[in-house]
Amino acid sequence: MTLSETPLDNPVWYALTDMHNDMTIDYGDVKFYHPDYGPFGAFINNTDTAAAIEKHARLIKEFFIVGDKPTMPAHFPPPTEYTGLQMIVYEKIDLPITESIVALTDAHYDDLIGLIKLVYPEYFKSKTKELGQYYGIYKDNKLVAVTGERMQTNDFVEISAVVTHPDYTGNGYAKQLITHTANTVFKKNKIPFLHVDQTNLGPIQLYKKLGFSLRRTLSFWKIKSK
Repeated sequence: MTLSETPLDNPVWYALTDMHNDMTIDYGDVKFYHPDYGPFGAFINNTDTAAAIEKHARLIKEFFIVGDKPTMPAHFPPPTEYTGLQMIVYEKIDLPITESIVALTDAHYDDLIGLIKLVYPEYFKSKTKELGQYYGIYKDNKLVAVTGERMQTNDFVEISAVVTHPDYTGNGYAKQLITHTANTVFKKNKIPFLHVDQTNLGPIQLYKKLGFSLRRTLSFWKIKSK
């Protein structure tokens, strides 16, 4: 039986109605992650999103609707569109793992947040790490690279937060962490996918070399109340 990829066409919505249902702020046909977990929301049925956006803006200053263009409250500025590439890999990645990769726990939280704030602060919130398992590489007793799991459904897991400390780039840490994370997802009988800004050419080439292919483009609409 062929696995339906329908959830990937609206990944935030399906994550919020599936594995991450208990992390959802529910406005009916518009749903958001609770701001402690992430700045993302989505909608279905061509819903007028204006009322939900206005309510959610009281909880978080900046956030994203992922998918179709949202209807905005009249007094809000237009949303800013960022185009992401949704990429997917269907087979285990065959790459040697030579580094020691650590499954991060609460004991590593300060190290994780410190690295994220340095490199990748906008999308990672105080409880984002609870969306899935994160993995890291330590050098000189310092966390220098991480990768983890974010949006999840019964059949798919998004790889996210591919971050390397600027002083430690060029050592293949991201490549090995992505490999480890993706292959761990396969062991759960799920399929890994990811999102990357279409202008981020270096990572796109890396993902292609690891076996990821382009599935579709996806709009991320950044919303600010003023």
